[in-house]
Amino acid sequence: MDIKDIIKNGENKTVEFKEIIPNSKKISQTAVAFANGAGGKIFIGITDNREIIGIDENLDIFKTIDDLNTVIYDSCYPNINTNIYTENKEDKTILVVEIFPGNLKPYYIKSMGRENGVYIRVGASNRKASYENILELERQRRNITFDEEIDWDLDYKNLDLKTLKKKFEENKKEFSEEKLLNLGLVKKEGKDLKVTRGLGIILGIYENTNINCARFKGKTMDIFLDKKEFTGNIFEKIENIQIFLENHLNLSSEFEKFQRKDILEIPTLALREGIINAIVHRDYSNQGRDIKIGIYDDVVEIVSPGGLPSTLTIEQIYSGRSEIRNRVLARIFKEFNFIERWGSGINRMINLCKNANLKAPEIRETGDSVILTFYRAMPDSAGLVPDNTGLVPDNTGLVPDNAGLNNLSNAEEKVFNLVSNKTTRKEIQDKLSLSERTIRKVLNTLQEKDLVEKIGKGPATYYKKK
Repeated sequence: MDIKDIIKNGENKTVEFKEIIPNSKKISQTAVAFANGAGGKIFIGITDNREIIGIDENLDIFKTIDDLNTVIYDSCYPNINTNIYTENKEDKTILVVEIFPGNLKPYYIKSMGRENGVYIRVGASNRKASYENILELERQRRNITFDEEIDWDLDYKNLDLKTLKKKFEENKKEFSEEKLLNLGLVKKEGKDLKVTRGLGIILGIYENTNINCARFKGKTMDIFLDKKEFTGNIFEKIENIQIFLENHLNLSSEFEKFQRKDILEIPTLALREGIINAIVHRDYSNQGRDIKIGIYDDVVEIVSPGGLPSTLTIEQIYSGRSEIRNRVLARIFKEFNFIERWGSGINRMINLCKNANLKAPEIRETGDSVILTFYRAMPDSAGLVPDNTGLVPDNTGLVPDNAGLNNLSNAEEKVFNLVSNKTTRKEIQDKLSLSERTIRKVLNTLQEKDLVEKIGKGPATYYKKK
């Protein structure tokens, strides 16, 4: 990228501007922060207002480069690789201090010690690393992810794996000790199986794996219209989030060969991709926060705690680069075909939204959070037919004459349309990609809305429309 483009984009995770040569302390902090992350460049001779002023013409360039290398070598540990050079723009000389990402993390300032001298890059600032940050840097050095580590507080023998086993069976996958070991869900210590954090996350054991969803009034967070906290295993969460989104986003219809096709204003597959990305790539070592999904009048936002991995930038994500933060979760999602190809999710979301005549979704990093924003459709922008337009005559038989149908969610409508005079829950489940628990919940809701009647008990139970 040309230096003018870099200046135009401003300071960020990998770029810092300085008018004059900083003191040794500031140079060392930035060098350590860049080395602990994706690397970066310090451009000396550029103001905070992005004006190129250049360095002092009387400066001895070669001595200055030697001095800067000496400062970084003497102040930082382990040794940090650098490349210091000059660039000429607008008849001005800019001094560039390039810091390469390191493999021996955590890097720190010698005089401050390892506990207090580690710095990381957060946005355009250097921040002293927390204890959790340092542990993550150590994992990067050991080439292990947080979810691959053993949780010594969990006992494999006490875990309820029925729902996970059922998920394997539904996908016609083998469920065995060997399979769990290969996926990294457990590890062997002697003769015993030990639980990894990845399995704990999948089962929803940890409180910070809960996901909070909210529908706000207007374009701010001032007033809640609805909110839900979803717990349970990771697959139930995905289903429940999808139902929540379908309940609060606009649903339109089109007809093909007399068959009604429901279309969500934001493509379902794009939203699903965004949810899966948040779950797979969030920082679970950040204990105090959870994923939050907010629906506003104009956008849907998915906020994932922890920021991007330190070695990854927003620009690299858009270019298709992928870095797996949680390998166990990534393996299990790949196993069940939630993930098709590494690094393809962002472009898939963008293309799905563009094909639906929507503005492309955007990703931004704010502090230590990543925010994915989907833009909602303006009225009639997609050229779809709203459900309540009355274009379907009452006598077609395709839409029952029941006012309660106007308030059905997408999932409720799908289940309702499958109910005939004598329909079992199993028959509905076989035709829809929803769990037994979700089907039961939807059927109960339809009964409460007085649309469906439950007949019989036990295995003889069936449902019919009222």
